[in-house]
Amino acid sequence: MNYFIYLHGFASSLHSAKAQDISDRFAKIGIKLTIPDLNASDFSHLTINRQINQVAAEFPDDSAPVTLIGSSLGGLTAAHLGQKYPQVQSLVLLAPAFGFLSHWLPKLGDEQVQRWQQEKYLMVDHYGEKRSLPLSYDFVTDAQQYQEAVLQRPIPTLILHGKNDEVIPITASREFAISRPWVKLVELDSDHALGNVMAEIWQAIHLFCQLPGSCKI
Repeated sequence: MNYFIYLHGFASSLHSAKAQDISDRFAKIGIKLTIPDLNASDFSHLTINRQINQVAAEFPDDSAPVTLIGSSLGGLTAAHLGQKYPQVQSLVLLAPAFGFLSHWLPKLGDEQVQRWQQEKYLMVDHYGEKRSLPLSYDFVTDAQQYQEAVLQRPIPTLILHGKNDEVIPITASREFAISRPWVKLVELDSDHALGNVMAEIWQAIHLFCQLPGSCKI
């Protein structure tokens, strides 16, 4: 039996709108969707490496196949988990944060990034907590290790990305998919949040994962 895990995005939470929508739809067809809290009660020391280890600890001990559904930074993390662990048999990536640092750091500006490096912490708007929290510069140092070029394991992968994404441009997913024939990219009329296309996302997940029951939930 397949095991499903959802990975929420950066500065988000297991209670995000996408996480809860998809979880509810899984529940209606009798399948549990595990959603770990990737903040781990310590957002300040978040790293991709920590997320990878945390999610891998959720894998079933019986070597049952795992499908990862990842949103934004959770999608990037899911892709690297798939590269590292053969138990991951398929991926669903929602606006995956390919090239995350190259898109995010320029928005902060050189001066702010240098100050972050010197002072070790940067205050970041945490959408899940609805407040600003400090984030260690170790996040950047760690994230620099995770490059898309290493993601070459041919795992069946579905990417759903908004054509009007203002955070991670859709070109990031296009460039990732074009050289990987095992990746299917679906472009949606939406932004990074994908909030207006949840029914389309569910239909695509239902078909891709060959789930039981009706996709019209």
